[in-house]
Amino acid sequence: MDLFNSALGKNITFVRPAYFIVRGFIGIPNVDYYYIFLLFVYIVSVVGNTTVMALIYLDHNLRTAKYVAVFNLAFVDLLGTTALVPKVIDTFLFNHYYVPYNECLTFLFFCFTCLSMQALNLVALCYDRLVAIMFPLHYQIRVTHKIMLSIILSFWLFAVTAVLTAAGLLTRLSFCGSVVIDSYFCDHGQIYKLACNDNTPSLILGNLLIVIILWVPLVIIMSSYVCIGHSLVKISTAHERVKAFKTCTAHLSLVAIYFLPILITFIKTVNVHPNARIINLSLASVIPPVLNPIIYVLQTQEIKASFRKLLKSRKQNILKILF
Repeated sequence: MDLFNSALGKNITFVRPAYFIVRGFIGIPNVDYYYIFLLFVYIVSVVGNTTVMALIYLDHNLRTAKYVAVFNLAFVDLLGTTALVPKVIDTFLFNHYYVPYNECLTFLFFCFTCLSMQALNLVALCYDRLVAIMFPLHYQIRVTHKIMLSIILSFWLFAVTAVLTAAGLLTRLSFCGSVVIDSYFCDHGQIYKLACNDNTPSLILGNLLIVIILWVPLVIIMSSYVCIGHSLVKISTAHERVKAFKTCTAHLSLVAIYFLPILITFIKTVNVHPNARIINLSLASVIPPVLNPIIYVLQTQEIKASFRKLLKSRKQNILKILF
């Protein structure tokens, strides 16, 4: 990040606070119950995503290109909730509102990188479904481990570079007034708005990344499903259409869970109370990592079969030990 500062000249001095004050949940009635809920959500998320990752790793039948993206989504969900939830609970439950400057930027980096990768990973899964339904005869050629890994790695490179750039631009800002962040974590938008010098680069980049990471993936996914729907109509029998559509239900559920809460919050942001907005955005951050593994275990036949096989194997091992 020092490269951003050196590029501007050695004589420029930035006023950096020793810490930021994160006050998002302060003043919300009965919020202690919400922290208990967050703890429960975190435990379920860790268990669920670890289970999905373990199933894919242990079962050779799941080592296909599609499940490279599923594995990555579980990893991102696990990393994201681990970066966010324990810190949020520590901040508000134990009154550690003062977050050191560098720690806040690090917190921001991990949270936004994982949130970005969740959206981009849904595009990778959408590509898998699009090829499977529209070009079934070419699926083995167009959806390979190499292609899927290339897509996932390019998304990681973009997300890390974009968030590092955003965090780097924040180090150009001076904070000579308030250091109170009105959010539940070190939110990029809330931080640059506190600056007392020109924050235009951060403003432009922040809005650009919202378009690229939120709206562009959503448009790509919706456009893909328009094409998928057009292909499904051409299938001769209703049974085959339903069978093909069922392969998309897990992905569509993930898309709805991730995008709908964010879109509702953005659309109704003018009429929503600030406390309700903070609760809604925090739920939008922690609920998808909990439901994603549950959806894949319940709606994906391969993972359901692998899960049943794992349970049967464990049961047999326990019976051998006991008898």
